[in-house]
Amino acid sequence: MLEIRTLTKKFADMTAVDSVSLTIPEGSMVGIIGRSGAGKSTLLRMVNRLAEPTKGTIRFHGQEVSSLKGAGLRQWQASCAMIFQQFNLVPRLDVLTNVMLGRLNHIGTVRSVFKLFSDKDRMDGLLALERLGIEQTALQPAGTLSGGQQQRVAIARALVQKPKLILADEPIASLDPLNAKLVMDALKRINEEDGITVVCNLHTLDTARSYCERIVGMSKGKVIFDGGPNDLTTDEAREIYGAGDDFNEAATSTSISAAASEKTPEADIDEPAASGKVVNL
Repeated sequence: MLEIRTLTKKFADMTAVDSVSLTIPEGSMVGIIGRSGAGKSTLLRMVNRLAEPTKGTIRFHGQEVSSLKGAGLRQWQASCAMIFQQFNLVPRLDVLTNVMLGRLNHIGTVRSVFKLFSDKDRMDGLLALERLGIEQTALQPAGTLSGGQQQRVAIARALVQKPKLILADEPIASLDPLNAKLVMDALKRINEEDGITVVCNLHTLDTARSYCERIVGMSKGKVIFDGGPNDLTTDEAREIYGAGDDFNEAATSTSISAAASEKTPEADIDEPAASGKVVNL
């Protein structure tokens, strides 16, 4: 169980996350929605300890992780995998090596730098790629893959960490609707088949409704909605997105269903990877 209590993050005079408290049971798939700047990314970065909380606590299975340092912190980050919007792959390295970098906190920096991976590590990496349907790319430079393929490589890298918790920060924001569906399908399968808790930041309300059993809505650093997909009303969605009376949920749509009926999974082969970077708070 992940327990977040009064978690706050301030940058000078700006409060990015404001006294957030959440309890997330093991095996859940939770979507966090809201506009850019709502505090979604900062919240996940604090849970992973990529950002230090200004105040508050984070506990996982009863262990306080918000104060871990050294080896304890490395162990936490090994069991709490992070998937980023911009993939964070090394373009010149082959796909399999990028995947095995997920073992970094298990094998140490020196072995990782010199690619001293065991046969078991390599097999685990290949199996993770196979599970995501991209095993044929194992020896290609990661930079030659489409955006959708690169994000699936990032998910494979998370899998070889053997995590207990996966945090996905806007994993489909840079992808077209078909590849968004492939990535979200993969995360949902991992959640259901492996029982791994998945917390996913999303801009689009239809995606959260389709894939997540629980939706958390954030605005201006605060949690203003926490409930099931069917509990989220239009008025509450309007408040989360800061929209007026003309708010239309379809405006946040990724049109996943329509795209899936028109294209096949192989269609992402020629899609260029996104090159721009977006920073969300």
